Amino acid sequence: MPDEVPVTADTMTPAARPAVTDRPILKVLAQRWSARAIDPSRAVSRAQVTTVLEAARWAPSSGNAQPWRYLVFDASVPQALDRARACLSRGNAWAYRAPVLLLSLVDRYWPDSDDLNPRALHDVGAASLSLCIQAVSDGLVAHQMAGFDSALARVRFAIPDRMDPVAFIALGHPGPIDLLDDRRRERERAPRRRRPVQQSAFVGGWGGSGVTA
Repeated sequence: MPDEVPVTADTMTPAARPAVTDRPILKVLAQRWSARAIDPSRAVSRAQVTTVLEAARWAPSSGNAQPWRYLVFDASVPQALDRARACLSRGNAWAYRAPVLLLSLVDRYWPDSDDLNPRALHDVGAASLSLCIQAVSDGLVAHQMAGFDSALARVRFAIPDRMDPVAFIALGHPGPIDLLDDRRRERERAPRRRRPVQQSAFVGGWGGSGVTA
């Protein structure tokens, strides 16, 4: 069981901001959100990192190609962690406080082949979602980020040509939102919003009626 963190006005745990859903869904799905307030004083153990990666391992995969790879940056190799942080965009500077950064990669090709795998990115997304759901279940924060210098990451971490960087993931324990600037504090507290299902799913083809219960 994850360590209990009291829910206060200053600490936004996954449980503190669940989605208000139109239909009942699994609690862990409703609690998943991309928090930015991460406690820099609390380490994430290698066992915890391995657990979330195990969840990613068992994601669905077209043809069982498993095109995902993850680079792990933590205090065990501080120089690499610093180089990873330097790849982040200025808008993601809050993630410098995360004790662990992960970088997801996609193998664009089928295994042992020069043929492109057109579903590779879909599968990496499924793996990363599995990782994030496990993190929430374990009481951690997992925040995926597209704002980073992909070319710099490729060079700094010797990423092979057949692989592309996809997203950084900040992993850590929930922290006080006072660590954030005013704009990001407001975003942490703001109501969570998504368009309704009927604007995303259509019966019988594009332009069909939206799906309702």
